[in-house]
Amino acid sequence: FFSRRGGGRSTMPPKKKDEAPEAAGAAKFGRVRNNLKMGIVGLPNVGKSSLFNLLTDQAIAAENFPFCTIEPNEARCAVPDERYDYLCNLWKPPSEYPAYLHVTDIAGLVRGAAEGAGLGNAFLSNIQAVDGIFHVVRAFESEEVIHVDDSVDPVRDLETIQHELCAKDMEYLKRAVDQEKLDVKKNPTMKLSGLFVETMDKVETMLASDLPIRGGTWSTPEVEMIKEKLPQLITTKPIVYLVNLTKKDFVRKRNKWLVKIHEWIKSHGGGVMIPFSVEFEQELWDLRADEEAQKAFLETTEGAKSALPKMVVQGYKELNLIYYFTAGEKEVRCWTLYSGSLAPQAAGVIHSDFERGFIKAEVVAYDDFKSLATGKSMAEVKAAGKYRQEGKTYVVKDGDIIHFQFNVTAPKKK
Repeated sequence: FFSRRGGGRSTMPPKKKDEAPEAAGAAKFGRVRNNLKMGIVGLPNVGKSSLFNLLTDQAIAAENFPFCTIEPNEARCAVPDERYDYLCNLWKPPSEYPAYLHVTDIAGLVRGAAEGAGLGNAFLSNIQAVDGIFHVVRAFESEEVIHVDDSVDPVRDLETIQHELCAKDMEYLKRAVDQEKLDVKKNPTMKLSGLFVETMDKVETMLASDLPIRGGTWSTPEVEMIKEKLPQLITTKPIVYLVNLTKKDFVRKRNKWLVKIHEWIKSHGGGVMIPFSVEFEQELWDLRADEEAQKAFLETTEGAKSALPKMVVQGYKELNLIYYFTAGEKEVRCWTLYSGSLAPQAAGVIHSDFERGFIKAEVVAYDDFKSLATGKSMAEVKAAGKYRQEGKTYVVKDGDIIHFQFNVTAPKKK
């Protein structure tokens, strides 16, 4: 899936530059990197650690090497994808490498965390280090699992966490504004720009109302100002809300809180809501060694199935990540990159030499390959005109199958 070319230059005609899709919502504020992480947050006893353990156990079980849990609180979960499975089944290579979502279990958010209650300060520095948030909300009653506030009220819990995150951002905003004013005072050639003042005022107004910054309407200059002056904001990060139900409610797809939670999310910055049940997931997972028992269990659940794959796929999407495939006799592999990346940057994910000596990318869209190829050969794809040669301005699409050609010459000795 990559070739080294000697001498010679590519003689492709110049192409009109591809336009990368414009990032929307929280993605506008995201760090442009290929190794982004989601963090799991929630109040105590909402099912957060149980969910993390389920994700970790499944990751370990799916691995054929033992170091998938990087730290006790960090796991990487394979992103389920039928396209990847199809390519692996076709090539049956000795090495198969899916895309991974990195997930961190962030402990200890309680009321008053912004002022340092509980593990407040550690929690908030950990959350600043991730790029997106899985917010676990409890919507199940249980006498065995006490609630930190003595009663189950997910909307109150959502308010608590949102307030703590906005309070921490407000504290950070005030420090950043004070620092900027100090810098201006020290340097007579500097002055506060109108854009800075207006943007910071707008941020402050939203945070004072416990509204996340990602939900605001921002111009491109305002977004750039926020990214430059407030890079550690928490409420610019995308959030996926995971609502933990009883097994009974999850199977029947009904719970008295779901509509209220959905309404709250819509009026507080938006986001995707995924109902799930730790109770259901644990029972299903415990039957993994007995295929017949697992099948019998699923026959009693009215079509309900594990929500974990949906969570992993959605987390990956929220981080604005995509991947392309390389496929051959030796390996089928997904290579993660930030959406909007150009072909040379995509080549650089494999090795910096590929980016430095990039000549061209030979590309076929996965859907074209699947519908046209009758085996491993690209002959039918080429005959249909779907095997393309792309240059440096090509914006890589999710699911592209790519073969890179590159040439790196050693520097001449002096």
